[in-house]
Amino acid sequence: MNDIGNMVAIVARALADHPDQVDVAESEHRGFTLLELYMAPGDLGRVIGRQGRTAQAIRTLVSLAAERQGRRAQVEFREAGNHD
Repeated sequence: MNDIGNMVAIVARALADHPDQVDVAESEHRGFTLLELYMAPGDLGRVIGRQGRTAQAIRTLVSLAAERQGRRAQVEFREAGNHD
């Protein structure tokens, strides 16, 4: 996992009631990095936040960090039970 994936994991673990269930899967798709953030179902609502504000803030951080590295990145939020 790269620095951006580690940053997402750190932020998500800080927000989660079950930080041990936080996982970030990273893959490359058509010129950008896809980060899939897996969390316990109860924690997923916490990381998304009211009206999606926390999720949008995480997406903004990821986008800016990737841009500084000359890349593009996107974050998707998933329940831990749906992890491939």
